[in-house]
Amino acid sequence: MFAYYLDLALRSLKRNKVLTALMVLAIAVGIGASMTTLTVVHLLSGDPIPGKSGVLFFPQVDPENPARADHPEPYPAMDYRSATDLWNAHRADRQALVTSSSVKVRAPETGRPPLILSLLSTTADFFPMFEVPFQYGSGWSAQDDASHARVAVISADLNAKLFGGANSVGRSLRVRDTDVRIVGVLKPWRPTPLFYDPWSQNFSKTEDVFAPFASSMEINEGNFQAYTCWHVPDDTHHLQNSDCVWVWLWVELDSPAKVGSYARFVTDYAEQQKAMGRFAIGKEHVRVRDVMTMLTARGMVPDDVRLQAWLASAFLAICLFNAVGLLLAKFLRRSGEIGVRRALGASRRAIFSQCLVEAGVIGLLGGFFGWLLTLTGLWLVRQQPVDYAHLAHVDTVMFLTTFVTAVATSLLAGLIPALRASRVVPAWQLKAL
Repeated sequence: MFAYYLDLALRSLKRNKVLTALMVLAIAVGIGASMTTLTVVHLLSGDPIPGKSGVLFFPQVDPENPARADHPEPYPAMDYRSATDLWNAHRADRQALVTSSSVKVRAPETGRPPLILSLLSTTADFFPMFEVPFQYGSGWSAQDDASHARVAVISADLNAKLFGGANSVGRSLRVRDTDVRIVGVLKPWRPTPLFYDPWSQNFSKTEDVFAPFASSMEINEGNFQAYTCWHVPDDTHHLQNSDCVWVWLWVELDSPAKVGSYARFVTDYAEQQKAMGRFAIGKEHVRVRDVMTMLTARGMVPDDVRLQAWLASAFLAICLFNAVGLLLAKFLRRSGEIGVRRALGASRRAIFSQCLVEAGVIGLLGGFFGWLLTLTGLWLVRQQPVDYAHLAHVDTVMFLTTFVTAVATSLLAGLIPALRASRVVPAWQLKAL
């Protein structure tokens, strides 16, 4: 019967091409507008490290003294002493100190002029914790951290610029005024959003140079940025003893029991520091959040994108009501035909099913053109000067969602008109004929 209803639907759509085009256009425009914004929201709120986001945690303590009452949340970063105290305790399966800065970099043997790039200073566990992919070589070892080794890992982009994409492991890189040995080259890697750096724009690109935390303190001394200070540092070149936040910590904990134990450890540390007079706030400003919880707290989806999503959804609803009106007008214009079919023995259920199949065909056509409009809308988003513009592409999930939404919308729009058409009284229509 479905093939029969489909044939009837196609014949009906061909008979009134203008009305069919208007209905398809109503569905397509609504789908295109809503799916463009919903695709952006979907991509911005996605899991940046699937499979591990639930075991990676971001501890926070608030070292400010005296405390201010205008920030209910602890700072995203910690002072050097707090971060290293927690790191040195080795209470997690893996842990990584992290901070970033700008640095002058060049490859002496290439003859290229120096570049001002971003440097991520971290510890050896960073790479396995975040499943960083390598094209050549690997990260450094814990022993390299302890010995302040002059080694570095570089990004695929920097390797392409300096060495033409060749295997550069073992070659030298001059970072500021120090020669370091390249031990690893990353594959193209851009977590979205850039979750491991709480101070970055959510959708920035990753750093170009990665170096051991301890050796970076020596190589790039004076270039680290204090994000928040409650006392002016006596020596801005040595932030290790300053009352400033500029270092953060990530830990990996593979069981709920370990998460609970680590949270208690951080709380006890904050209370201890408060008792010593170094912290003004204790456990009230302690947080241990996993990746997705931390990103939610950061508000990773911009407010303007959320507003656009709501507006697009409202626009889709308006298009839905327009489609309802057009379908109702179309089906009621065929009351005579429906009356004859009913008189010949067609049941109300058969008429209802036929009308719904026709609405579904309109939905498929609307979904196709809505998909084209979605691609156009995402292309326009990519032209905008926003840091998430590069993300605006349709993935498989949103591709399928576009068609499912289009068909579901058209079927929903067709329910009332189909029900109304199925209740046509045959006697009245035959009498009118």
